[in-house]
Amino acid sequence: MHKKKKRLIYRSIVLAILTGTLVFVLIVNFNSQRPELEEGETAPNFKLDRLDQPGETIELNDLRGQGVMINFWATYCEPCKKEMPYMDQLYQEYKDKGIEIVAVSVDRNESVINNFYNSLDLSFPSTIDRQETVMEVYEVVNLPASFFVRPDGTIERIVRGPVTLEDLESYFQEILPQ
Repeated sequence: MHKKKKRLIYRSIVLAILTGTLVFVLIVNFNSQRPELEEGETAPNFKLDRLDQPGETIELNDLRGQGVMINFWATYCEPCKKEMPYMDQLYQEYKDKGIEIVAVSVDRNESVINNFYNSLDLSFPSTIDRQETVMEVYEVVNLPASFFVRPDGTIERIVRGPVTLEDLESYFQEILPQ
């Protein structure tokens, strides 16, 4: 009887683990079935706190009529650090032509973000996605990720990964207001 009880307990544990695994797989597959954000769709609106101007917010819908680059980044992301100076260089050239950059940091520590931002002397708006809700809506998994939005609010291009100066300039041309 002692062996049968041990065997029953063992089988029950194995069954519980298999059931848990099945439930997990079903949940993951169900969540991955939602439609992915694509080029040509309207960019989802968001409103985030600005770090470069404390007390101010930035809302995507308020930028209609301008081309907008939404860039998701973090201070621990090496490719992000490399592309930031390119972004700032072109921002200086294109901001008066109707291009706006919204840098969305997914870091948790505001002072770390501000120190990084100030060390590079960046001039485009810096925001923080404290709950990572915007990151989730835009389906950002890896950093950096950039979304180039036309003046009418539709997504022209999605770039998941770093951008070069040359690529960035051509993407700005695609979203430049007429």
